[in-house]
Amino acid sequence: MKAVTPQQMQEIDARAIKKYRIPSLALMEKAGGAVVQKAKEILGRGLSSGDLCIAIVCGTGNNGGDGLVAARHLASEGYQVQVFILGAVNKLKGDAKVNLEKLRPLGLKPVELTGAKALNLLKGSLEGADLVIDAIFGTGFRGEPDRNCAQVIELINQSHKAVLAIDIPSGVDGRTGACQIGIRAQATVTMGLLKTGLLFYPGREMAGEVEVADIGIPQGAVDEQKGLMEYPDQEAMVSLLPRRGPDAHKGSCGTVLVLAGSAGLTGAAALTSLAALRTGAGMVYLGIPESLNDVMETKLTEVITRPLPETRTRTLSLAAFDKIRNLLSKADVLAIGPGLSTHPETAELVGLVLSQTNIPAVIDADALNAAAAKPEMLYDIKTSLILTPHYGEMSRLLSREVLQIKEDPLASAQEAAQRFCQTVVLKGAPSVIAFTKEGSWINPTGNAGMATAGSGDVLTGILAGLLAQGLRTAEAAKLGVYLHGLAGDLAAEDYTPYSLIAGDLIDYLPRAFAELIRKKP
Repeated sequence: MKAVTPQQMQEIDARAIKKYRIPSLALMEKAGGAVVQKAKEILGRGLSSGDLCIAIVCGTGNNGGDGLVAARHLASEGYQVQVFILGAVNKLKGDAKVNLEKLRPLGLKPVELTGAKALNLLKGSLEGADLVIDAIFGTGFRGEPDRNCAQVIELINQSHKAVLAIDIPSGVDGRTGACQIGIRAQATVTMGLLKTGLLFYPGREMAGEVEVADIGIPQGAVDEQKGLMEYPDQEAMVSLLPRRGPDAHKGSCGTVLVLAGSAGLTGAAALTSLAALRTGAGMVYLGIPESLNDVMETKLTEVITRPLPETRTRTLSLAAFDKIRNLLSKADVLAIGPGLSTHPETAELVGLVLSQTNIPAVIDADALNAAAAKPEMLYDIKTSLILTPHYGEMSRLLSREVLQIKEDPLASAQEAAQRFCQTVVLKGAPSVIAFTKEGSWINPTGNAGMATAGSGDVLTGILAGLLAQGLRTAEAAKLGVYLHGLAGDLAAEDYTPYSLIAGDLIDYLPRAFAELIRKKP
C-alpha cells in the first residue's frame, strides 16, 4: 500500500483535476459518500435511521466540504442530522460553498460555532448524538488549534461518543502524526491514499480504525507522483524471501562475521549471532574480546567464536585488526557494533575495519556511535551498508536534538540515507527504512513489548542473516524489519507486551517465517 504526505496528496489531487479532468466536485462527492458508508457501518442495523442522531462538525475548507456532502446524504436517508460550522458560514468557498447550498432544500441550517451560546448548542447535540463526524481540519493542519477550535475538540472528546474522522483526526499533523490537541476517533476514513500522519504516533492511535476510500483518483495521477512511501502487507514481503534450494548447504547459505561484545555486554553479541543463524545464515563467526571467549563458547553452541586481542577494559583492541581481516576474507557479511563499547581504541578499530571491508555490512549501536564521532568513516566506504540507529543514535549521526528526530522521523531517515548514501533503518514506532534513491518504507509490524534491551541486537542479526543469503541491502532491510516486528507481534500474543524479552524474538522467528511461507503462491 502506498502512503503519502499531505503535500504529495495535494499534488496528486491537482493532477487528477487538471491533467485527468476529474471535477473537484466529483472527488468531494465520492469522499462524502465514503464517509456515509462508514457512518452507517458504525451505527449498525439495530435501529431505523429516523431514530439515530448524527452531529457533524465542519471546518470552512475542503474537509468541511466532505462533511457537508455526508450531511446531505445522511439527512436524505432519514437520519437526524445537525451540522455545525467552526467559523462563519460566509468563509466557505469553492466546492465547500456549493455543498453548503445543497443543504438548503433539506432544511438543514448549519450552526456557526462562534460564541458561548453556539458551544452550548453543540454540547447539547453531542449529548444526544449516536455518532459524531469530525470534518474540521484536513491533513494539511499543523501546529496547535486556536482557542475556539480547541474548545470544540475538547467538547467532542469529553462527550465520549463514537467519532468518525474524515481524512485524519482534526488536530493531527498529516505528515508526522504529531498532535497537541486533537480528536480521538473510533474510526477514520482517509481519502485516496494512506497519509503518513496516520502511521506515526500519536496520530496512529488517535485515528482508531483506518479505512482508505477510493474517491476516483486515476491511477496515472498516483503513478506520476515521485517519492511515495510504502506501507507493505505480508503479500509484499513474500517475494523478498531468499531462495533456499533443496541442495542448499551451509556454505551456500552464507557466512556472517559478528564483531560485538565487551565486558558486561556479552548478551548483545549472543543475540546478534543467534538471530543471524535463526534467520538462515549457514555459519556465524563471532569475534569477541579474548577474556570473554570461554563464556561465549559455553553459551553459543552453534556459533564459531574467535577470541581477539583486547584492551585493559576488555574491549576489542587495535591489535585485533589482522585477525579480523582474516575473518573478513571468510565471510559474506559483517555485523558490527552491538555491545562493543565506546572505548577510544575500539572506536578507532571500527573505523579501520570499515575502511577495509568490501562485503555488505550492518552497522549498529557502538559502531554507529564511533561513526557519529568521525562521520568521515562512512563517506569512504567501499561497500553497501545498512545503518540501524534508534532516535538517540540518529541524533548523534545528524548532530541534531533527539526531539527533532522524534518530530519528523521520516525526514530524518531520508536525510541520513542521502547524506551517507546508504540504506538506513530508523528504529522506532514505527520503524522507517530510507534508501539512497527516492521513496521510503514505513514498517507495519511491531508492538510496545519490543521496547526492551537487546531488541535492536536481534534486528542486526536478522539483517545480517538475510544479507548472507544473497539479498541486497534494500531488500534485506525491508524483509528484516518486517520479520523482526512480526516475530514480536507473535510473541506478544503469547507473552503480552509486558513480558516480552529480546530472546523471545529469536524464538518466534520460525513462526514469522512460517506466516510468510504460507502466503507463497
